[in-house]
Amino acid sequence: MEEVLNALARALSFGTPLLIACLGALLNERAGVVNLGVEGMMALGALAGFAVAYGEGGNGNLWLAVPAAMLAGGLAALLHGFVTITLQANQFVSGLALSMVGLGVAGLLGKRYEGLPLFDHPPEGPFILGAIGLALLLAFLFSATRLGLALRSVGENPAAADLLGLNVLALRYGAVVAGGALAGLAGAYLSLVYRPSWTDGMTAGLGWIAVALVIFVGWNPLRAIFGAVFFGLLYYLQFRLQGQSGIPSEVFASLPYLLVILVLALSGLRGQQGNAPEALGKPYRRGER
Repeated sequence: MEEVLNALARALSFGTPLLIACLGALLNERAGVVNLGVEGMMALGALAGFAVAYGEGGNGNLWLAVPAAMLAGGLAALLHGFVTITLQANQFVSGLALSMVGLGVAGLLGKRYEGLPLFDHPPEGPFILGAIGLALLLAFLFSATRLGLALRSVGENPAAADLLGLNVLALRYGAVVAGGALAGLAGAYLSLVYRPSWTDGMTAGLGWIAVALVIFVGWNPLRAIFGAVFFGLLYYLQFRLQGQSGIPSEVFASLPYLLVILVLALSGLRGQQGNAPEALGKPYRRGER
């Protein structure tokens, strides 16, 4: 029983950044905007959070670290919003570029923090509870509020939403920036709580798994909780089983990504992608139907 409880605790710990990042991507996509730059925004958030928490000589401000990480993610997402919403460029290309640029910028600017430990850091409990609470809040937002209905409307049929007087561009911008802030928060969890330090590449593909998780859970915030815990458990087993069998460690390291491919294939077979917002990935041009 103790082993089961420990596995669940570690699954929650591993799954928390996945859940937060997934909810950010889900918020984007329910408003009709795809952002594949989650990995880059997480990296920028992780660096910004650690830099503020560490400060000069280790005398930083821990209270400002999380807002700084969210600001970094939100500003990066704002750039994606300008390119895709205002300039109406391809959302997939812009997201991929944001991911690569974010990782590159974080790696370059973070060199001065490599190997520096963060001795004072927040506990993980509030982050875990906050992530679950955020999923519940988004579920309530989408199902029981006018704002949630408006966001869903601009993701399903922006032309009809425009005719009803909704500001499609403002709603999409708001969703994109908020989603980027959540990606930055997920990055802050990595550098402030999970591994209180900065390391280039510490996001380790979690942003891509979070994007895939949105499809896996059918754009449902409540299902995202269970999906994140499931992948968190997989990560825990990956580390737990390494060294206890004759299987090469590379096999265990690839399991989360192989499973992503598998669950996406199964989602496609089940028609899960039919739950996607109708206008997902499509720029809105006023006057077009």
